[in-house]
Amino acid sequence: MASFSCTNLLIKLTLFLSLLYITLAARQLTESPQNQQEFLFQYHKGSLLTGKISINLIWYGNFKPSQRAILSDFITSLCSPKITTNQPSVTTWWKAIDKYYHAINSNSLLSLSLGTQILDEKYSLGKSLTSHQIQRLATKGYQKNAINVVLTASDVVVDGFCSSRCGTHGSLSSSKIAPVKGKNYKFAYIWVGNSETQCPGQCAWPFHQPIYGPQAQPLVAPNNDVGLDGMVINLASMLAATATNPFGNGYYQGPASAPLEAASACTGIYGSGAYPGYPGGLLVDLATGASYNAHGANGRKYLLPALVDPSTSSCSTLV
Repeated sequence: MASFSCTNLLIKLTLFLSLLYITLAARQLTESPQNQQEFLFQYHKGSLLTGKISINLIWYGNFKPSQRAILSDFITSLCSPKITTNQPSVTTWWKAIDKYYHAINSNSLLSLSLGTQILDEKYSLGKSLTSHQIQRLATKGYQKNAINVVLTASDVVVDGFCSSRCGTHGSLSSSKIAPVKGKNYKFAYIWVGNSETQCPGQCAWPFHQPIYGPQAQPLVAPNNDVGLDGMVINLASMLAATATNPFGNGYYQGPASAPLEAASACTGIYGSGAYPGYPGGLLVDLATGASYNAHGANGRKYLLPALVDPSTSSCSTLV
């Protein structure tokens, strides 16, 4: 009787393993090499952003001067390697982008500077914006050798905000808008929204409890502003993507229509040992209890996302 039961079990186990093998073989047959390649983080032979580029900030809606200073200091921190001697720094984080240029033997690198700041405090296009209107706002900034960044206030609703995105980036041609001194230029633009009152659990995590998943205690924001510290994270992510995939054919993973880019391929990772619901080991300000991983201009501290290291295709953190 025991022998019969054992034989029966072996038959069932053999049948299960056979079915598993057939299933895996069928999956490998249906996944072409081209489909498998889509899931690799790789270079797609297009241009990266190079040369001296100004970052112009277009503030749409009501932002306090103290809030504007948080983001403008972040941009200054990117551009000036001598702005702080404290490490790890925002400059060190941005320097990792150079690896993308070295990997393709590019002779030109990217040099950023803070350009002009434009205030649209009267909501010239209303408080509910389409993607096309975001592009219109982006044209307010100078278009030659520029990244024009549209920043929307917490009371501005933008198509797709919270439901599918916290920010976006792309490129525009001045020929479709207004040529600059008779010449046409292709320039990059970014949009990032303040999620403080709309979806901080999605776009300002880990400074707010997430909308789903493990409900751990949120971290203290380093600049004491959940919305703006969340905007720094998303702006950093968009700047990294703009540099390395400005026209949709640079570095990314997955389909071109929904790419995972330099930072978005490492979503939720800020320090070593990160896992879903845990941002990783971070530095803590003993005076305020705030969590951060980068020092910036004017004594600022920031939390910045991990970036894909193109040489290893793995996520690399500052701490």
